[in-house]
Amino acid sequence: MATAQKSQVLKLADLAAYQEGSVVSRQIVKADAGNVTLFAFDADQELSEHTAPYDALVHILDGEAEVRLDGVPHALSAGDAIVMPANIPHALRAVKQFKMLLTMIRQ
Repeated sequence: MATAQKSQVLKLADLAAYQEGSVVSRQIVKADAGNVTLFAFDADQELSEHTAPYDALVHILDGEAEVRLDGVPHALSAGDAIVMPANIPHALRAVKQFKMLLTMIRQ
C-alpha cells in the first residue's frame, strides 16, 4: 500500500516495523498540499541536520527521541509532538527505538 485509502482505519504504529540498525519509512498520504509519513527508528539511529522548505509536525507514537531545532535539543516521548518550522535546521536521534508520524504541509 503506497498510500492509505480514504476512510480506512489505520493502526499507525503497526504499519512500520523496527529493523535493526535502520530507519524505516512508509508514506501514508501524499497530496499536493503535503504528505504524511510514518517512520520507525532503531535505537541510536538518526537523521542528520537538514532543512525543509515546509512546516512539519512530528508526533511521537512510541519510544523516545531527541529532536534538535536550530541546535536546541528537545526530548520527546510517546504522545509528544513538536512543530518544525520551514527552513529551520533540524535533526532527529533515537534515544530508544521510536516511531513517529511526520506531517509536512506545503505553503
